[in-house]
Amino acid sequence: MVPRVVFGNGCFQQLEEILLPKRKNSEAPFIFLVDDVFENQQLSTQIPKLFNDLIIYVSAEEEPKTGQVDALVKLIQTSFSEEPSGVIGIGGGTLLDLAKAVAVMLNNKGNSADYQGWDLVKRPAVYHAGIPTISGTGAEVSRTAVLSGPEKKLGINSDYTPFDQVILDPELTKGVSKEQRFYTGMDCYIHCIESLNGTFLNAFSQSYGEKALELCKEVYLGDIEESESREKLMMASWHGGMSIAYSQVGVAHALSYGLSHLLGVKHGLGNCLVFQHLEEFYPDGVQLFNKMKTKHNISLPEGICANLSESDFDIMINVALGMTPLWENALGKNWKTVMTPEKVKSIYKKI
Repeated sequence: MVPRVVFGNGCFQQLEEILLPKRKNSEAPFIFLVDDVFENQQLSTQIPKLFNDLIIYVSAEEEPKTGQVDALVKLIQTSFSEEPSGVIGIGGGTLLDLAKAVAVMLNNKGNSADYQGWDLVKRPAVYHAGIPTISGTGAEVSRTAVLSGPEKKLGINSDYTPFDQVILDPELTKGVSKEQRFYTGMDCYIHCIESLNGTFLNAFSQSYGEKALELCKEVYLGDIEESESREKLMMASWHGGMSIAYSQVGVAHALSYGLSHLLGVKHGLGNCLVFQHLEEFYPDGVQLFNKMKTKHNISLPEGICANLSESDFDIMINVALGMTPLWENALGKNWKTVMTPEKVKSIYKKI
């Protein structure tokens, strides 16, 4: 679990106070990985940069990649003689996952692709903090840094991955577009549906999943003010992330990894594209998803897989079926008798 968290409008202003005791010395910098949409914006002027701290602006247009992590680690290690005091991620799920992965790899040898999987990390990460500027992914609380590698999309999933500190400031989510807010919010909603309907469900994950689901319904089906909506969605993201941290996600996430790996479809949108066709597995969840989509006038892209070759489908199928824990949670130990390559392909062809 994330050991320390602050929440509230304006709490981003506490960052300097939070980081000061974590500074090793003036030569050990903090590395700020920041979504490049904030470059030359007000938020960038509020980052408490001291001494030789480094701010690196990163585009979130593409999902985070292992090669990107390795390049950032090399840049940091060659730029400074001392190990950094810490890594701070500011942005959406892409930036938060990058920050977690970079923090892990600064203290572990090899390439980040070597650590894609469960509990492969042997050494603690350097201090790292996460500051989400969009709500829904749960990346701020999860034990996974999801990365696309040369052969697969799979997270660095370990006890050393979670942030040491998280700052939840709902004001930072102002200005997010309606579509993006919906896609990332639905990521949270789908977390809840998959966790609450999974075979790994337990009382701990259920309590968080039920609360997150309740908050998602208030945000996307209720009639509440914008400021309250931002606060509740940020809490839904946190609770949804906690729910899957102690259980697992399911069919939608496994299939969306295939879309993302081959086509670069962003995670939240990919989940939506898949989930709309999963009535067989989550009938009530899909029905409610469609109500939310209608209420917010969201039109999902069509024909994403229309012109793919057979080898393209094979790549996506292999990536999706490689997510064994997700399938076990969704369908049980005998999941392979239900989710065959042909079944996966039939779902992709609808997208």
